[in-house]
Amino acid sequence: MTKATNDLWWKKGVIYQIYPRSFMDSNRDGIGDLVGIVQRLDYLGETLGVDAIWLSPFYPSPQADFGYDVSNYCAVDPQFGNLDDFDHLVTEAHKRNIQVVIDFVPNHTSEEHPWFLESRATRDNPKRDWYVWRDPRPDGALPNNWQSVFGGTGWEWDETTRQYYFHSFLKEQPDLNWRNPRVKAAMFGAVRFWLERGVDGFRLDVAHYIMKDPGLRDNPVNPKFVPNPNSPSDTYGSTLHPYDKGHPDVHQVFREFRGMLNEFEAVRPRYSVGEIHIFDWKEWAGYYGQLDELHMPFNFSLMLSPFEAKVIRGVVDALEAAIPQGAWPNYVMNNHDTPRIVSRIGPEKARLSAMLLLTLRGTPTLYMGEELGMTQLDVPPERQKDPFGRRVPGRGRDGCRTPFQWNAGLHAGFSDPSVAETWLPVSPDYKTLNVESELKEPTSFLNPYRKLLALRRAMPALQLGNYQPLDGVPDDCYVYLRQADDDSVLVALNISEKPRSLSLARLGYGNLRISTCMDKEGVVDLAKLVLRPYEGVVIELK
Repeated sequence: MTKATNDLWWKKGVIYQIYPRSFMDSNRDGIGDLVGIVQRLDYLGETLGVDAIWLSPFYPSPQADFGYDVSNYCAVDPQFGNLDDFDHLVTEAHKRNIQVVIDFVPNHTSEEHPWFLESRATRDNPKRDWYVWRDPRPDGALPNNWQSVFGGTGWEWDETTRQYYFHSFLKEQPDLNWRNPRVKAAMFGAVRFWLERGVDGFRLDVAHYIMKDPGLRDNPVNPKFVPNPNSPSDTYGSTLHPYDKGHPDVHQVFREFRGMLNEFEAVRPRYSVGEIHIFDWKEWAGYYGQLDELHMPFNFSLMLSPFEAKVIRGVVDALEAAIPQGAWPNYVMNNHDTPRIVSRIGPEKARLSAMLLLTLRGTPTLYMGEELGMTQLDVPPERQKDPFGRRVPGRGRDGCRTPFQWNAGLHAGFSDPSVAETWLPVSPDYKTLNVESELKEPTSFLNPYRKLLALRRAMPALQLGNYQPLDGVPDDCYVYLRQADDDSVLVALNISEKPRSLSLARLGYGNLRISTCMDKEGVVDLAKLVLRPYEGVVIELK
Protein backbone atom coordinates (compact mmCIF):
# COMPACT_ATOMS: atom_id res chain seq x y z
CA MET A 1 0.00 0.00 0.00
CA THR A 2 1.38 3.39 -0.96
CA LYS A 3 -1.21 5.51 0.82
CA ALA A 4 -2.21 5.72 4.46
CA THR A 5 -5.39 3.83 5.22
CA ASN A 6 -7.30 7.04 5.94
CA ASP A 7 -6.24 8.65 2.66
CA LEU A 8 -7.97 6.16 0.38
CA TRP A 9 -10.35 7.82 -2.08
CA TRP A 10 -12.93 5.05 -1.73
CA LYS A 11 -12.99 5.51 2.02
CA LYS A 12 -13.30 9.30 2.06
CA GLY A 13 -15.32 9.80 -1.10
CA VAL A 14 -18.86 9.52 -2.44
CA ILE A 15 -19.63 7.22 -5.38
CA TYR A 16 -22.26 8.06 -8.00
CA GLN A 17 -23.86 5.27 -10.03
CA ILE A 18 -24.53 5.97 -13.70
CA TYR A 19 -26.81 3.78 -15.79
CA PRO A 20 -25.20 4.65 -19.16
CA ARG A 21 -28.29 4.02 -21.30
CA SER A 22 -30.13 6.72 -19.38
CA PHE A 23 -27.61 9.41 -18.45
CA MET A 24 -26.85 11.46 -21.59
CA ASP A 25 -27.40 10.76 -25.29
CA SER A 26 -24.70 12.47 -27.40
CA ASN A 27 -25.39 10.91 -30.81
CA ARG A 28 -29.16 11.37 -31.10
CA ASP A 29 -30.21 7.72 -31.05
CA GLY A 30 -32.30 7.96 -27.86
CA ILE A 31 -29.77 5.91 -25.85
CA GLY A 32 -27.15 7.29 -23.47
CA ASP A 33 -23.48 6.73 -24.25
CA LEU A 34 -19.92 7.24 -23.02
CA VAL A 35 -19.38 10.52 -24.85
CA GLY A 36 -22.55 11.80 -23.17
CA ILE A 37 -21.06 10.98 -19.77
CA VAL A 38 -17.91 12.94 -20.64
CA GLN A 39 -20.07 15.91 -21.57
CA ARG A 40 -21.58 15.90 -18.08
CA LEU A 41 -18.46 15.33 -15.97
CA ASP A 42 -18.38 18.98 -14.88
CA TYR A 43 -21.85 18.55 -13.40
CA LEU A 44 -20.67 15.52 -11.45
CA GLY A 45 -17.45 17.08 -10.23
CA GLU A 46 -17.97 20.83 -9.90
CA THR A 47 -21.73 21.23 -9.58
CA LEU A 48 -22.61 18.17 -7.53
CA GLY A 49 -19.28 17.26 -5.97
CA VAL A 50 -18.95 13.47 -6.10
CA ASP A 51 -15.60 11.69 -5.97
CA ALA A 52 -16.17 8.64 -8.17
CA ILE A 53 -18.55 7.29 -10.78
CA TRP A 54 -19.67 3.69 -11.13
CA LEU A 55 -20.76 2.74 -14.64
CA SER A 56 -23.31 -0.01 -15.13
CA PRO A 57 -22.34 -2.40 -17.99
CA PHE A 58 -21.33 -0.95 -21.36
CA TYR A 59 -19.86 -4.16 -22.83
CA PRO A 60 -20.95 -5.72 -26.13
CA SER A 61 -24.18 -7.53 -25.43
CA PRO A 62 -27.35 -8.77 -27.13
CA GLN A 63 -29.07 -6.74 -24.38
CA ALA A 64 -31.26 -9.57 -23.15
CA ASP A 65 -30.64 -8.09 -19.68
CA PHE A 66 -29.33 -4.69 -20.78
CA GLY A 67 -25.63 -5.41 -20.59
CA TYR A 68 -25.61 -7.97 -17.80
CA ASP A 69 -25.45 -10.57 -20.55
CA VAL A 70 -21.88 -9.92 -21.75
CA SER A 71 -20.63 -11.20 -25.10
CA ASN A 72 -17.15 -9.62 -24.85
CA TYR A 73 -15.55 -8.55 -21.58
CA CYS A 74 -12.81 -6.48 -23.23
CA ALA A 75 -14.71 -4.10 -25.50
CA VAL A 76 -17.44 -1.46 -25.62
CA ASP A 77 -20.86 -2.06 -27.18
CA PRO A 78 -21.12 0.18 -30.28
CA GLN A 79 -24.32 1.75 -29.00
CA PHE A 80 -22.25 3.23 -26.14
CA GLY A 81 -19.15 4.10 -28.19
CA ASN A 82 -15.76 2.39 -28.43
CA LEU A 83 -12.59 1.83 -26.44
CA ASP A 84 -11.21 5.22 -27.47
CA ASP A 85 -14.33 6.82 -25.99
CA PHE A 86 -13.83 4.85 -22.81
CA ASP A 87 -10.18 5.86 -22.55
CA HIS A 88 -11.19 9.49 -23.09
CA LEU A 89 -13.77 9.18 -20.33
CA VAL A 90 -11.18 7.84 -17.88
CA THR A 91 -8.72 10.59 -18.83
CA GLU A 92 -11.26 13.38 -18.47
CA ALA A 93 -12.62 11.98 -15.20
CA HIS A 94 -9.14 11.75 -13.71
CA LYS A 95 -8.41 15.35 -14.77
CA ARG A 96 -11.32 16.30 -12.51
CA ASN A 97 -10.15 13.99 -9.72
CA ILE A 98 -13.12 11.68 -10.33
CA GLN A 99 -12.35 7.98 -10.02
CA VAL A 100 -13.92 5.46 -12.42
CA VAL A 101 -15.50 2.21 -11.18
CA ILE A 102 -17.00 -0.22 -13.67
CA ASP A 103 -19.46 -3.06 -13.37
CA PHE A 104 -17.97 -6.52 -13.87
CA VAL A 105 -20.25 -9.52 -14.41
CA PRO A 106 -18.40 -12.65 -13.22
CA ASN A 107 -21.21 -15.16 -12.71
CA HIS A 108 -22.51 -15.54 -16.25
CA THR A 109 -22.00 -14.52 -19.86
CA SER A 110 -24.35 -14.04 -22.76
CA GLU A 111 -25.36 -17.16 -24.64
CA GLU A 112 -23.78 -15.37 -27.61
CA HIS A 113 -20.36 -15.11 -25.97
CA PRO A 114 -17.79 -17.04 -28.09
CA TRP A 115 -16.97 -19.14 -25.03
CA PHE A 116 -20.53 -20.41 -24.77
CA LEU A 117 -20.89 -20.90 -28.51
CA GLU A 118 -17.92 -23.24 -28.29
CA SER A 119 -19.15 -24.83 -25.08
CA ARG A 120 -22.51 -25.81 -26.55
CA ALA A 121 -21.09 -26.95 -29.90
CA THR A 122 -20.19 -30.49 -28.80
CA ARG A 123 -19.77 -32.38 -25.55
CA ASP A 124 -16.06 -32.83 -26.18
CA ASN A 125 -15.32 -29.18 -26.98
CA PRO A 126 -12.37 -27.84 -24.90
CA LYS A 127 -14.68 -25.15 -23.46
CA ARG A 128 -17.49 -27.54 -22.59
CA ASP A 129 -16.73 -27.38 -18.87
CA TRP A 130 -16.42 -23.60 -18.88
CA TYR A 131 -20.14 -23.68 -18.05
CA VAL A 132 -22.35 -25.83 -15.82
CA TRP A 133 -23.67 -28.75 -17.89
CA ARG A 134 -25.49 -31.82 -16.53
CA ASP A 135 -27.42 -34.83 -17.74
CA PRO A 136 -31.05 -35.31 -16.76
CA ARG A 137 -31.66 -37.56 -13.78
CA PRO A 138 -32.14 -41.25 -14.58
CA ASP A 139 -35.91 -40.76 -14.61
CA GLY A 140 -35.56 -37.89 -17.11
CA ALA A 141 -36.13 -35.17 -14.50
CA LEU A 142 -34.13 -31.97 -14.21
CA PRO A 143 -30.62 -32.30 -12.72
CA ASN A 144 -31.80 -30.67 -9.49
CA ASN A 145 -34.37 -28.20 -8.16
CA TRP A 146 -32.37 -24.99 -8.60
CA GLN A 147 -34.48 -22.06 -9.69
CA SER A 148 -33.80 -18.95 -11.76
CA VAL A 149 -33.98 -15.60 -9.97
CA PHE A 150 -36.09 -14.45 -12.92
CA GLY A 151 -38.62 -17.24 -12.38
CA GLY A 152 -38.94 -20.92 -13.28
CA THR A 153 -36.26 -23.57 -13.36
CA GLY A 154 -32.63 -22.58 -13.74
CA TRP A 155 -31.99 -25.46 -16.16
CA GLU A 156 -32.28 -25.08 -19.93
CA TRP A 157 -32.28 -28.05 -22.28
CA ASP A 158 -29.84 -28.00 -25.20
CA GLU A 159 -31.18 -30.24 -27.93
CA THR A 160 -27.90 -30.42 -29.88
CA THR A 161 -25.80 -31.94 -27.09
CA ARG A 162 -28.67 -33.49 -25.10
CA GLN A 163 -27.75 -31.92 -21.77
CA TYR A 164 -28.99 -29.10 -19.55
CA TYR A 165 -27.01 -25.96 -18.74
CA PHE A 166 -27.62 -23.88 -15.62
CA HIS A 167 -28.55 -20.19 -15.55
CA SER A 168 -29.12 -18.31 -12.31
CA PHE A 169 -30.93 -15.59 -14.26
CA LEU A 170 -32.24 -15.58 -17.85
CA LYS A 171 -31.67 -18.62 -20.07
CA GLU A 172 -29.69 -16.20 -22.25
CA GLN A 173 -27.23 -15.84 -19.33
CA PRO A 174 -25.53 -19.22 -18.78
CA ASP A 175 -23.50 -19.48 -15.57
CA LEU A 176 -19.74 -19.86 -15.81
CA ASN A 177 -18.00 -22.74 -14.06
CA TRP A 178 -15.54 -20.97 -11.77
CA ARG A 179 -14.23 -24.34 -10.55
CA ASN A 180 -12.44 -24.58 -13.89
CA PRO A 181 -9.07 -22.78 -13.44
CA ARG A 182 -9.11 -21.72 -17.10
CA VAL A 183 -12.34 -19.79 -16.50
CA LYS A 184 -10.83 -17.99 -13.52
CA ALA A 185 -7.69 -17.16 -15.53
CA ALA A 186 -9.74 -15.79 -18.43
CA MET A 187 -11.93 -13.65 -16.16
CA PHE A 188 -8.95 -12.34 -14.19
CA GLY A 189 -7.36 -11.50 -17.54
CA ALA A 190 -10.37 -9.37 -18.41
CA VAL A 191 -10.08 -7.55 -15.08
CA ARG A 192 -6.41 -6.83 -15.81
CA PHE A 193 -7.40 -5.46 -19.21
CA TRP A 194 -9.46 -2.73 -17.55
CA LEU A 195 -6.98 -2.09 -14.74
CA GLU A 196 -4.31 -1.41 -17.34
CA ARG A 197 -6.66 1.12 -18.97
CA GLY A 198 -6.79 3.08 -15.75
CA VAL A 199 -9.97 1.80 -14.11
CA ASP A 200 -10.01 2.54 -10.38
CA GLY A 201 -12.29 -0.21 -9.20
CA PHE A 202 -15.00 -2.77 -9.84
CA ARG A 203 -18.52 -3.42 -8.70
CA LEU A 204 -18.93 -7.21 -8.97
CA ASP A 205 -22.41 -8.21 -10.06
CA VAL A 206 -24.04 -10.95 -7.92
CA ALA A 207 -20.55 -11.66 -6.66
CA HIS A 208 -21.32 -14.56 -4.32
CA TYR A 209 -23.13 -16.58 -7.00
CA ILE A 210 -19.91 -17.62 -8.74
CA MET A 211 -19.19 -20.60 -6.47
CA LYS A 212 -21.84 -23.26 -6.13
CA ASP A 213 -22.00 -26.57 -4.30
CA PRO A 214 -19.68 -28.92 -6.22
CA GLY A 215 -22.18 -31.77 -5.83
CA LEU A 216 -25.08 -29.63 -7.14
CA ARG A 217 -27.29 -30.84 -4.29
CA ASP A 218 -30.99 -29.96 -4.25
CA ASN A 219 -31.82 -26.80 -2.36
CA PRO A 220 -34.12 -27.37 0.64
CA VAL A 221 -37.77 -26.47 0.17
CA ASN A 222 -38.82 -23.18 1.75
CA PRO A 223 -41.71 -24.05 4.11
CA LYS A 224 -42.75 -20.37 4.30
CA PHE A 225 -43.13 -19.84 0.56
CA VAL A 226 -46.48 -18.45 -0.56
CA PRO A 227 -47.01 -18.43 -4.34
CA ASN A 228 -48.02 -15.13 -5.90
CA PRO A 229 -51.21 -15.76 -7.91
CA ASN A 230 -50.43 -12.71 -10.04
CA SER A 231 -46.92 -13.99 -10.87
CA PRO A 232 -47.08 -17.80 -11.04
CA SER A 233 -43.65 -17.95 -12.66
CA ASP A 234 -42.02 -16.21 -9.68
CA THR A 235 -40.77 -19.43 -8.07
CA TYR A 236 -37.35 -18.43 -6.75
CA GLY A 237 -38.59 -18.20 -3.17
CA SER A 238 -39.96 -21.74 -3.25
CA THR A 239 -36.60 -23.04 -2.04
CA LEU A 240 -33.86 -21.84 0.26
CA HIS A 241 -30.52 -21.25 -1.45
CA PRO A 242 -27.53 -22.74 0.36
CA TYR A 243 -26.24 -24.70 -2.63
CA ASP A 244 -26.69 -22.61 -5.80
CA LYS A 245 -24.58 -19.69 -4.56
CA GLY A 246 -22.20 -18.58 -1.82
CA HIS A 247 -20.20 -21.80 -1.40
CA PRO A 248 -17.31 -21.19 1.06
CA ASP A 249 -14.80 -21.73 -1.75
CA VAL A 250 -15.79 -18.29 -3.07
CA HIS A 251 -13.63 -16.64 -0.42
CA GLN A 252 -10.43 -18.05 -1.91
CA VAL A 253 -11.40 -16.57 -5.29
CA PHE A 254 -11.90 -13.15 -3.72
CA ARG A 255 -8.56 -13.37 -1.93
CA GLU A 256 -6.89 -13.98 -5.27
CA PHE A 257 -8.90 -11.17 -6.85
CA ARG A 258 -7.82 -8.77 -4.08
CA GLY A 259 -4.22 -9.82 -4.61
CA MET A 260 -4.50 -8.85 -8.26
CA LEU A 261 -5.89 -5.42 -7.36
CA ASN A 262 -3.05 -4.95 -4.89
CA GLU A 263 -0.56 -5.33 -7.74
CA PHE A 264 -1.82 -2.00 -9.10
CA GLU A 265 -1.75 -0.13 -5.78
CA ALA A 266 1.67 1.40 -6.49
CA VAL A 267 0.07 3.52 -9.23
CA ARG A 268 -3.23 4.37 -7.52
CA PRO A 269 -5.48 2.77 -4.88
CA ARG A 270 -7.97 0.33 -6.43
CA TYR A 271 -11.34 -0.71 -5.06
CA SER A 272 -13.83 -3.57 -5.14
CA VAL A 273 -17.39 -3.83 -3.94
CA GLY A 274 -19.51 -6.94 -4.36
CA GLU A 275 -23.25 -7.18 -4.86
CA ILE A 276 -23.92 -9.52 -1.94
CA HIS A 277 -27.59 -10.10 -1.18
CA ILE A 278 -27.03 -11.74 2.20
CA PHE A 279 -28.85 -10.49 5.27
CA ASP A 280 -27.17 -12.51 7.99
CA TRP A 281 -24.66 -9.98 9.30
CA LYS A 282 -21.96 -12.50 10.20
CA GLU A 283 -22.11 -14.23 6.83
CA TRP A 284 -22.28 -10.90 4.99
CA ALA A 285 -19.29 -9.49 6.88
CA GLY A 286 -17.32 -12.61 5.97
CA TYR A 287 -16.81 -11.14 2.49
CA TYR A 288 -14.35 -8.63 3.95
CA GLY A 289 -12.26 -11.67 4.85
CA GLN A 290 -9.29 -10.68 6.98
CA LEU A 291 -9.37 -7.38 5.05
CA ASP A 292 -7.97 -9.43 2.17
CA GLU A 293 -11.12 -10.12 0.12
CA LEU A 294 -13.58 -7.50 -1.13
CA HIS A 295 -12.92 -3.97 0.07
CA MET A 296 -16.66 -3.95 0.79
CA PRO A 297 -19.69 -6.18 0.32
CA PHE A 298 -22.53 -3.89 -0.75
CA ASN A 299 -24.86 -3.11 2.14
CA PHE A 300 -28.52 -2.95 1.06
CA SER A 301 -30.01 -3.07 4.55
CA LEU A 302 -31.20 0.55 4.76
CA MET A 303 -32.59 0.49 1.23
CA LEU A 304 -34.74 -2.51 2.12
CA SER A 305 -35.81 -1.46 5.64
CA PRO A 306 -38.73 0.69 6.82
CA PHE A 307 -37.60 4.31 7.15
CA GLU A 308 -38.19 4.54 10.89
CA ALA A 309 -35.80 5.85 13.53
CA LYS A 310 -35.61 2.69 15.65
CA VAL A 311 -35.21 0.45 12.61
CA ILE A 312 -32.51 2.62 11.05
CA ARG A 313 -30.51 2.83 14.25
CA GLY A 314 -30.82 -0.91 14.70
CA VAL A 315 -29.46 -1.53 11.20
CA VAL A 316 -26.53 0.85 11.62
CA ASP A 317 -25.61 -0.43 15.07
CA ALA A 318 -25.79 -4.04 13.86
CA LEU A 319 -23.51 -3.28 10.93
CA GLU A 320 -21.01 -1.46 13.15
CA ALA A 321 -20.92 -4.48 15.45
CA ALA A 322 -20.57 -6.99 12.60
CA ILE A 323 -17.77 -5.66 10.43
CA PRO A 324 -14.20 -6.77 11.15
CA GLN A 325 -11.78 -4.49 12.94
CA GLY A 326 -10.37 -2.03 10.41
CA ALA A 327 -13.08 -2.66 7.80
CA TRP A 328 -15.08 0.22 6.36
CA PRO A 329 -18.90 0.35 6.11
CA ASN A 330 -20.98 1.47 3.16
CA TYR A 331 -24.59 2.48 2.53
CA VAL A 332 -26.94 2.90 -0.41
CA MET A 333 -30.56 4.06 -0.70
CA ASN A 334 -31.22 3.66 -4.45
CA ASN A 335 -29.95 1.69 -7.42
CA HIS A 336 -30.92 0.51 -10.89
CA ASP A 337 -32.90 -2.48 -9.57
CA THR A 338 -35.03 -0.83 -6.89
CA PRO A 339 -37.97 1.62 -7.06
CA ARG A 340 -36.82 5.18 -6.44
CA ILE A 341 -36.77 6.29 -2.84
CA VAL A 342 -39.04 9.34 -3.27
CA SER A 343 -41.77 7.01 -4.50
CA ARG A 344 -41.04 4.46 -1.77
CA ILE A 345 -41.09 6.70 1.30
CA GLY A 346 -42.23 10.15 0.16
CA PRO A 347 -40.31 13.38 -0.44
CA GLU A 348 -40.03 14.49 3.21
CA LYS A 349 -38.39 11.26 4.34
CA ALA A 350 -36.32 11.14 1.15
CA ARG A 351 -34.70 14.44 2.14
CA LEU A 352 -33.86 12.92 5.50
CA SER A 353 -32.45 9.85 3.77
CA ALA A 354 -30.01 12.09 1.90
CA MET A 355 -28.71 13.57 5.13
CA LEU A 356 -28.50 10.12 6.69
CA LEU A 357 -26.64 8.61 3.73
CA LEU A 358 -24.11 11.43 3.51
CA THR A 359 -23.35 11.69 7.23
CA LEU A 360 -23.12 8.09 8.44
CA ARG A 361 -19.70 6.51 8.90
CA GLY A 362 -18.90 4.74 5.65
CA THR A 363 -18.86 5.16 1.90
CA PRO A 364 -22.17 6.35 0.37
CA THR A 365 -23.28 5.42 -3.13
CA LEU A 366 -25.80 7.69 -4.86
CA TYR A 367 -27.87 6.60 -7.85
CA MET A 368 -28.23 9.08 -10.69
CA GLY A 369 -31.32 11.26 -10.27
CA GLU A 370 -31.55 10.56 -6.55
CA GLU A 371 -30.21 14.07 -5.99
CA LEU A 372 -33.05 15.53 -8.08
CA GLY A 373 -35.83 13.67 -6.31
CA MET A 374 -36.59 11.74 -9.50
CA THR A 375 -39.66 9.56 -9.08
CA GLN A 376 -40.54 6.03 -10.11
CA LEU A 377 -42.31 5.95 -13.46
CA ASP A 378 -45.10 3.48 -14.15
CA VAL A 379 -43.95 2.58 -17.65
CA PRO A 380 -46.82 1.60 -19.99
CA PRO A 381 -46.72 -2.09 -21.01
CA GLU A 382 -46.03 -1.24 -24.65
CA ARG A 383 -42.90 0.73 -23.64
CA GLN A 384 -41.51 -1.75 -21.09
CA LYS A 385 -38.08 -3.19 -21.88
CA ASP A 386 -36.97 -5.07 -18.77
CA PRO A 387 -37.09 -8.86 -19.39
CA PHE A 388 -37.65 -9.48 -15.68
CA GLY A 389 -40.78 -7.33 -15.74
CA ARG A 390 -42.05 -9.01 -18.87
CA ARG A 391 -41.54 -12.46 -17.39
CA VAL A 392 -42.69 -11.66 -13.84
CA PRO A 393 -45.35 -8.93 -14.01
CA GLY A 394 -44.99 -6.24 -11.39
CA ARG A 395 -41.27 -6.91 -10.87
CA GLY A 396 -39.94 -4.78 -13.73
CA ARG A 397 -37.11 -2.30 -13.20
CA ASP A 398 -37.76 0.14 -16.04
CA GLY A 399 -39.36 2.69 -13.73
CA CYS A 400 -36.08 3.54 -11.98
CA ARG A 401 -34.06 3.54 -15.21
CA THR A 402 -35.80 6.35 -17.08
CA PRO A 403 -33.70 9.09 -18.74
CA PHE A 404 -31.91 11.58 -16.52
CA GLN A 405 -33.63 14.97 -16.30
CA TRP A 406 -31.26 17.80 -17.24
CA ASN A 407 -33.68 20.60 -18.17
CA ALA A 408 -37.29 21.41 -19.03
CA GLY A 409 -36.81 20.98 -22.77
CA LEU A 410 -38.09 18.11 -24.88
CA HIS A 411 -36.70 14.77 -23.65
CA ALA A 412 -35.52 16.61 -20.50
CA GLY A 413 -32.22 17.46 -22.20
CA PHE A 414 -31.24 13.79 -22.22
CA SER A 415 -31.60 13.51 -26.02
CA ASP A 416 -31.73 16.12 -28.74
CA PRO A 417 -35.26 17.41 -29.47
CA SER A 418 -34.96 15.95 -32.98
CA VAL A 419 -34.99 12.42 -31.51
CA ALA A 420 -38.36 10.78 -32.11
CA GLU A 421 -38.38 8.63 -28.97
CA THR A 422 -35.99 7.91 -26.10
CA TRP A 423 -35.31 4.25 -25.24
CA LEU A 424 -37.58 4.58 -22.19
CA PRO A 425 -40.07 7.40 -21.73
CA VAL A 426 -39.03 10.46 -19.75
CA SER A 427 -40.90 10.94 -16.49
CA PRO A 428 -43.63 13.60 -16.96
CA ASP A 429 -42.39 15.57 -13.92
CA TYR A 430 -39.19 16.54 -15.77
CA LYS A 431 -40.33 20.14 -16.27
CA THR A 432 -39.85 20.87 -12.58
CA LEU A 433 -37.54 18.05 -11.44
CA ASN A 434 -34.43 18.79 -13.50
CA VAL A 435 -30.91 20.06 -12.92
CA GLU A 436 -31.35 23.45 -14.57
CA SER A 437 -34.50 24.34 -12.65
CA GLU A 438 -33.38 22.97 -9.29
CA LEU A 439 -30.09 24.83 -9.31
CA LYS A 440 -32.11 28.06 -9.24
CA GLU A 441 -34.31 27.00 -6.33
CA PRO A 442 -32.55 27.02 -2.91
CA THR A 443 -35.01 24.55 -1.34
CA SER A 444 -35.02 22.08 -4.25
CA PHE A 445 -33.88 18.49 -3.83
CA LEU A 446 -30.58 19.16 -5.56
CA ASN A 447 -29.20 21.99 -3.44
CA PRO A 448 -29.26 20.12 -0.10
CA TYR A 449 -27.29 17.30 -1.75
CA ARG A 450 -24.75 19.81 -3.04
CA LYS A 451 -24.37 21.40 0.37
CA LEU A 452 -24.14 18.08 2.18
CA LEU A 453 -21.47 16.89 -0.25
CA ALA A 454 -19.51 20.12 0.25
CA LEU A 455 -19.77 19.79 4.05
CA ARG A 456 -18.61 16.19 3.87
CA ARG A 457 -15.51 17.24 1.95
CA ALA A 458 -14.78 20.08 4.36
CA MET A 459 -15.35 18.29 7.67
CA PRO A 460 -12.99 15.45 8.65
CA ALA A 461 -15.54 14.09 11.11
CA LEU A 462 -18.02 13.40 8.29
CA GLN A 463 -15.40 11.70 6.14
CA LEU A 464 -13.50 9.52 8.58
CA GLY A 465 -14.88 10.18 12.04
CA ASN A 466 -16.17 7.52 14.39
CA TYR A 467 -19.87 6.93 15.00
CA GLN A 468 -21.65 7.28 18.35
CA PRO A 469 -25.45 7.00 18.59
CA LEU A 470 -27.10 9.07 21.34
CA ASP A 471 -29.71 7.73 23.73
CA GLY A 472 -32.33 9.72 25.61
CA VAL A 473 -34.01 11.15 22.52
CA PRO A 474 -37.61 10.70 21.28
CA ASP A 475 -38.29 7.27 19.78
CA ASP A 476 -38.95 8.72 16.35
CA CYS A 477 -35.65 10.64 16.28
CA TYR A 478 -32.25 9.29 15.32
CA VAL A 479 -29.32 11.24 16.70
CA TYR A 480 -25.60 10.49 16.47
CA LEU A 481 -22.16 12.04 16.74
CA ARG A 482 -19.32 11.87 14.23
CA GLN A 483 -15.91 12.68 15.69
CA ALA A 484 -12.37 12.87 14.27
CA ASP A 485 -9.68 14.38 16.48
CA ASP A 486 -10.90 17.90 17.37
CA ASP A 487 -13.70 17.91 14.79
CA SER A 488 -17.13 16.90 16.15
CA VAL A 489 -20.47 16.90 14.38
CA LEU A 490 -23.98 16.19 15.62
CA VAL A 491 -26.58 14.78 13.23
CA ALA A 492 -30.20 14.83 14.40
CA LEU A 493 -33.09 13.46 12.32
CA ASN A 494 -36.77 13.81 13.24
CA ILE A 495 -38.50 11.03 11.34
CA SER A 496 -42.02 12.05 12.32
CA GLU A 497 -44.77 14.41 11.26
CA LYS A 498 -44.67 16.30 14.56
CA PRO A 499 -42.10 18.70 16.10
CA ARG A 500 -39.67 17.12 18.53
CA SER A 501 -37.62 18.73 21.32
CA LEU A 502 -34.18 17.40 22.21
CA SER A 503 -32.28 18.27 25.39
CA LEU A 504 -28.59 17.75 24.73
CA ALA A 505 -27.23 20.20 27.29
CA ARG A 506 -23.98 18.32 27.80
CA LEU A 507 -23.03 19.21 24.23
CA GLY A 508 -23.33 22.94 24.90
CA TYR A 509 -23.73 25.13 21.83
CA GLY A 510 -23.14 24.32 18.19
CA ASN A 511 -23.09 25.87 14.76
CA LEU A 512 -26.01 24.73 12.60
CA ARG A 513 -24.45 24.06 9.20
CA ILE A 514 -27.47 22.73 7.32
CA SER A 515 -31.13 21.89 7.86
CA THR A 516 -33.11 19.78 5.42
CA CYS A 517 -35.50 22.74 5.31
CA MET A 518 -32.63 24.84 3.87
CA ASP A 519 -33.81 27.95 5.68
CA LYS A 520 -31.59 28.51 8.70
CA GLU A 521 -28.02 28.42 9.96
CA GLY A 522 -26.14 29.81 12.95
CA VAL A 523 -25.52 29.14 16.64
CA VAL A 524 -27.96 26.86 18.48
CA ASP A 525 -28.35 25.96 22.16
CA LEU A 526 -28.36 22.17 22.21
CA ALA A 527 -30.21 22.14 25.52
CA LYS A 528 -33.21 23.48 23.59
CA LEU A 529 -32.93 21.90 20.15
CA VAL A 530 -36.30 21.80 18.39
CA LEU A 531 -36.71 19.84 15.18
CA ARG A 532 -39.63 20.56 12.91
CA PRO A 533 -41.62 17.71 11.31
CA TYR A 534 -39.32 15.64 9.08
CA GLU A 535 -36.37 17.95 9.74
CA GLY A 536 -32.77 16.85 9.90
CA VAL A 537 -29.83 19.02 10.97
CA VAL A 538 -26.05 18.85 10.88
CA ILE A 539 -24.48 20.82 13.72
CA GLU A 540 -20.78 21.48 14.14
CA LEU A 541 -19.96 21.27 17.84
CA LYS A 542 -17.86 23.90 19.53
